[in-house]
Amino acid sequence: MPHVLVRSKVQDFAKWKVKYDEHLSARKAAGLTERNLFRNADNPNEVILLFETSDLGKARAFASSDDLRQRMQESGVTDQPDIYFLT
Repeated sequence: MPHVLVRSKVQDFAKWKVKYDEHLSARKAAGLTERNLFRNADNPNEVILLFETSDLGKARAFASSDDLRQRMQESGVTDQPDIYFLT
């Protein structure tokens, strides 16, 4: 099954996590299922997410969507996330 790996820095993990959890339905609609959420041991405001996806095309469209960009801005993402589409 294909996967999507995301690495990003956030201003405040607790604030980001609330907004992230509120966006679950959009991730599901994009065919993404969260498998792991990690925090960097040396920087707890750096997150790494691993998703399984049923459709890499839908996952790519979601990753470049205005909806996701707006949600990242609202949640305090402080950098351009690294996103890897894996097979």
